Amino acid sequence: MEPTEPMEPARSAPRGGEALLRELEVLMQDVVRTSSWWERHGVDCAILALSLLALPAGFLCLRSENALVFASGITVLGVCHYTLTVKGSHLATHGALTESKGWSKIWLLFFVEVCTAFTAEHATHGHVKMHHTYTNVVGLGDFSTWRLPCLDRYVYMFLAPFLLPITPLVAVERLRKVELGTALRTLALISLGLYSHYWLLLNVSGFKNPSSALGCMFLTRSLLAHAYLHVNIFQHIGLPMFSRDNKPRRIHMMSLGVLNLARLPVLDWAFGHSIISCHVEHHLFPRLSDNMCLKVKPVVSQFLREKQLPYNEDSYLARFQLFLRRYEEFMVQAPPITELVGLQ
Repeated sequence: MEPTEPMEPARSAPRGGEALLRELEVLMQDVVRTSSWWERHGVDCAILALSLLALPAGFLCLRSENALVFASGITVLGVCHYTLTVKGSHLATHGALTESKGWSKIWLLFFVEVCTAFTAEHATHGHVKMHHTYTNVVGLGDFSTWRLPCLDRYVYMFLAPFLLPITPLVAVERLRKVELGTALRTLALISLGLYSHYWLLLNVSGFKNPSSALGCMFLTRSLLAHAYLHVNIFQHIGLPMFSRDNKPRRIHMMSLGVLNLARLPVLDWAFGHSIISCHVEHHLFPRLSDNMCLKVKPVVSQFLREKQLPYNEDSYLARFQLFLRRYEEFMVQAPPITELVGLQ
């Protein structure tokens, strides 16, 4: 894999990356210190609570023979599912829902294993310890698991997202790599979440047979699957990639290798600001909640621009068009390695 042309550091930012990051951390802490509990945790907890409270209405709507009401039920359940499984699991994985270690563990198991049907240990290791520590480092945190070179661009972008609801099968396969007690706990919690969904469709929504209930489960769990897959590849793939032996300092790694998407109300709600419009801020300060990432966004963007560091932003549509146009380069070919002269 041949490196690309070396990139020169910004001439107006002579100080090292560690000093710049410390300066930005001080500015961020000033914002956090003046924020209330409601701003730090309450807003996001309220969104998750509302999603839980909306579930009964969604299940009851599915009893209706009116097509519009039935479709509303599917929409409510689908959006709530992604809010709990993406936003909830993401915040819980980073311990951003509460400052209590005990409650953080409980929320991690609830959102990741009960709601998402995945293993908490693998979610934490893969996302926090690998992706965040080695963002865009080839072979470690480069999102290579999202590449399926055998698929055509249209198959990948339009049909592959329907594979996402089968993540419980991936979770079960990974249970072989954990201790027996952990595997039994995870299997029990995943089964509880899946069976509860199935039971509610039969006994509250009034589905008459298992196949229709399972079909509805698949439909609601696929509602935002396309957006979820697209967002995950849009915000890292196609940006500079680094080698594990020559990676830059953290602030340069995150400013170069992470991209914010323009705000989209549904995705902001269901996935969270830290995944959509504040992904740069999230990678710099991963323990901040979605609402706090949004609050520190002006500080981070102004700081990076003043230091003449990259602050990547683009729209969902623009990235979608770019990936369709350059799919072979981004998703099939091995990514070129970027060398940053003077920043390692």
